[in-house]
Amino acid sequence: MVAFQLTIDCADPAAQVRFWAAALRYKPEDAPAGFPTWREYWLSIGVPEEELGDSDCCDSIVDPEGAGPRIWFQQVPEGKSGKNRLHLDVKVGGRREDVPLATRKERVDAEVERLLAAGASRLRLLSTPGMDHYGVVLRDPEGNEFCVV
Repeated sequence: MVAFQLTIDCADPAAQVRFWAAALRYKPEDAPAGFPTWREYWLSIGVPEEELGDSDCCDSIVDPEGAGPRIWFQQVPEGKSGKNRLHLDVKVGGRREDVPLATRKERVDAEVERLLAAGASRLRLLSTPGMDHYGVVLRDPEGNEFCVV
């Protein structure tokens, strides 16, 4: 296996860090050793101050357990223009083989409510009568779609 990070283009990295850290139960990534903030680190490697704004410049989140990939929110000038070609599935329901549909639905609905309170918006329900599947499609604060299943 190779190491990888997930990079998400966005307009406001700080807002995305707050939302996705809460959504995935990740944490904002600590600044590199020897630097109290990411801003000071970026300045030390020559990033112009006018590119950094006023924040501490934390633009990435990490899994506190170290199992999941690092996620970097890359600020870009253009806005989202179409449907995502890649999206995240937030898996909270449990495996179909182990958890009845009614229980998976309760878990998904509870997580959806938590994420709506954190700043997500609801897009659509993924539920078909007679099919053993349930999920909800949400959007993050910048409109990127993701599923809760």
